[in-house]
Amino acid sequence: MTSRDFVLGLAATAVALAMLPAVAGADTIVGSDHDFSGDGWSGGEICVACHTPHNADTSVTNAPLWNHSLTTTSFTLYSSATMNATVGQPDGSSKLCLSCHDGTVALDSFGGKTGTSYIGGGQNLGTTLANDHPVSITYNTALATADGSLADPATAQVTIGTSGNGGRTKTGSISAIMAPDGKVQCSSCHDVHNTYTNGASLLVKSNAGSALCLTCHVK
Repeated sequence: MTSRDFVLGLAATAVALAMLPAVAGADTIVGSDHDFSGDGWSGGEICVACHTPHNADTSVTNAPLWNHSLTTTSFTLYSSATMNATVGQPDGSSKLCLSCHDGTVALDSFGGKTGTSYIGGGQNLGTTLANDHPVSITYNTALATADGSLADPATAQVTIGTSGNGGRTKTGSISAIMAPDGKVQCSSCHDVHNTYTNGASLLVKSNAGSALCLTCHVK
């Protein structure tokens, strides 16, 4: 192969790669389920539906520069005779998630505007959470001790993400990695920014063999 052939080959490869469609990879929100840039109401922006650099809503804890309208729903909650945790109305990051996923607030209700595009399909959880894993419940050593079949979040270690496909991983206690506000939230299992996502549904780690469930539930 001559040097000219080599250069032409590199050029052809570059052109071919440039023509490939953009896909989401671990550690980027681009191309993920939360990339709204392709929706007609987003103005071609990814982040604007949730975040804004100016005039943000500071009424919800752990909601950096929040821009989306908040749900005002009083949810029907999960209950079980075998559950030791106390379940209350969703708060923190879970309330933010439900401000799209409860189906009462439009996806394009942000920046003070009232939108008309609502979430659909299985992503619409509705206003009853009675058939969903409870969120906004305090998860600490006391609960683990009282329950007897939960890992102690202060000491049990977890690694989220994947080391394959260029993905990133993070290791630490369950409390530090999956319940930083001391509670089980939607973000305990779902990685909204696709930073450490493993597989479908923006899961923080693979649930093959129920691995994600067994992170906290000792069975």
